[in-house]
Amino acid sequence: MKSPETEMMLNPRTSLTEETSPVLDQHQFDEGALEQYMERSVEGFCRPLKVGQVRGGMSNPTFVLTDGVGRRYVLRKKPPGKLLPSAHAVDREYRVISALWSTEVPVAEPYVLCQDPEIIGVDFYIMAFVDGRVFRSYELPDLTATERRQIYDSMADVLAKLHQVDFRAVGLDTYGKVGGYMERQVRRWSKQYEASKTEELPAMENLMKWLPENLPEEHETTIAHGDFRLENMIFHHSEPKVLAIVDWELSTLGAPLSDLAYNCLPYYVPDDMRGDLRHLNYEDYGIPSETEYVDRYCKKMGHQEVPHWKFYLVFSLFRLAAIVQGVYKRGLEGNASSPEAITRGEKCKQLSSAGWDLVENGF
Repeated sequence: MKSPETEMMLNPRTSLTEETSPVLDQHQFDEGALEQYMERSVEGFCRPLKVGQVRGGMSNPTFVLTDGVGRRYVLRKKPPGKLLPSAHAVDREYRVISALWSTEVPVAEPYVLCQDPEIIGVDFYIMAFVDGRVFRSYELPDLTATERRQIYDSMADVLAKLHQVDFRAVGLDTYGKVGGYMERQVRRWSKQYEASKTEELPAMENLMKWLPENLPEEHETTIAHGDFRLENMIFHHSEPKVLAIVDWELSTLGAPLSDLAYNCLPYYVPDDMRGDLRHLNYEDYGIPSETEYVDRYCKKMGHQEVPHWKFYLVFSLFRLAAIVQGVYKRGLEGNASSPEAITRGEKCKQLSSAGWDLVENGF
């Protein structure tokens, strides 16, 4: 039985960005080589280097680096082992935050990208450490009703701010293709799922057939984060202000409604680690209903409606199912960024079933 302290470490409701754990065995690297690299590549870095690993993410391993005078940095690297095609592209993460650093979209300042395998064996990049709060629970149980509303409003606002960036003006015109995003995404995640499949799941097979047959016409292309959710934002310590959006691994040029739908999945499926928004008394609790949340985003974007909303929700459930299946497969192989990956075996089934139920039963 896990102690309460262990439970909080594995599933804290709110954590601070400075909280780290010792580096997991499978993610050990040559810290001496990294120290030498930082000394010549990161302005102001001073020996000695101290490394701690951030727990919570399931994809690209993340580390907090502290130098000899107390300056902190964050390193994101590819995981070890054989990886799925196009996955874990830390170079794309670095490119997008570098482009957004000059905009109003809050990101951590990028310092350096390294693709020399002689340093730590895999690609990595280093960015500024952002001191703040990370909310692990959708329900924000430690906040007041007013604070909850403010956090969700800030999240909707910063998503709209991202989707309003002129990607051509910031040098991201080749970051992805304009148009055809949903077709490519359905194809990509179907292939990724097939590459990491460990058992037959009828709901996934049904979705892989239904989605290509119901693709919506796309009228808008923006920068799409790809994993936009509460946990992937760092908030100010005492204000409902987003200081940085993090985890840009899945970002590209795409359909903005795919980000919005993915962001709204907690209104449709529970998460045993992050909470359940389905049955809250929204008015009393403070968190906006899905309709209120979507309406705020649309107002910020200048949109009147959300066309094909059901498709985007179903696709988001399917894509997340494919992602967690990949996490589970890496967990079985022993190279996932978190030991919790091995517990994800049932999650793909749950998500795909929810997606297919939405197809069959509607809202």
